[in-house]
Amino acid sequence: MKSKVLVVGGTGYLGKRMVKACLEEGHETYVIQRPEIGLDVEKLQILQSFKRQGARLVPASFSDHRSLVDAVKMVDVVICTMSGVHFRSHNLLVQLKLVEAIKEAGNVKRFLPSEFGMDPALMGHAMEPGRVTFDEKMKVRKAIEDANIPYTYVSANCFAAYFAGNLSQMGTLLPPTDKVLIYGNGNVKAVYVDEDDVARYTIKTIDDPRTLNKTLYLRPPENILTQRELIHKWETLSGKQLEKSTISEQHFLSPIRDLDYAQQVGIGHFYHIFYEGCLTNFEIGDKGEEASELYPEVNYTRMDEYLKIYL
Repeated sequence: MKSKVLVVGGTGYLGKRMVKACLEEGHETYVIQRPEIGLDVEKLQILQSFKRQGARLVPASFSDHRSLVDAVKMVDVVICTMSGVHFRSHNLLVQLKLVEAIKEAGNVKRFLPSEFGMDPALMGHAMEPGRVTFDEKMKVRKAIEDANIPYTYVSANCFAAYFAGNLSQMGTLLPPTDKVLIYGNGNVKAVYVDEDDVARYTIKTIDDPRTLNKTLYLRPPENILTQRELIHKWETLSGKQLEKSTISEQHFLSPIRDLDYAQQVGIGHFYHIFYEGCLTNFEIGDKGEEASELYPEVNYTRMDEYLKIYL
């Protein structure tokens, strides 16, 4: 019997993919419809499209505890995909209200909070101000674990649309046309994952006892690449060589004080990924599992295939 699933943040960037994957896997799927939607007609239309595909819309609000409890009582699994990036909206601690509702409802057999990036448990050393993302995720984790709520945390690494299509250049989403900036020696391994694959892998975990109270790391082996390898894939596809320049760790970090808050956060995260190698510089221990090993049936998108949409 497949679990009933509630998606919180279903109209968002990752949320709409999560709803789609949930429906495709045959789960009875519920999506929170918040009254705060107001006149945001695009969000309303996304919700209506979910309804046409078979999802059930559940009115609930973070400012109405009872409505959250009632929504949670309808399902077995809750997945939250609220945004935690500063250049969009940053709402991670709102999840504490959801944790309270799950605790009171008492029926949820798995909660997947909004993580989907680097593993915050490994980022206690992260630089200011970017560490706020990890600190807040750890606060949510503490609340979940203190309440004895069964969980799965998903570490999805670099979303391809933000890190692959632009060859990991900051401030753009498109591949550079002539010059590309390489961080350090460009040989630090990162992990690039198509966002649709993030959703597919995530939904696979919810009825899987192997992922209960563990962190799922998305490390599809063919997508563990250095920045130079990613650039080479693009050059091969496009048939065009890019002029490469490298930037040292010192020069990369030096302008950080003069930037706005969201840019400072971004610089810090890029530093940890591309200079420190925080996505790949550790072994997955007994508290974690690797997604492509657990679910070899997921035919994940390779980055040379992914980059073709930019040609």
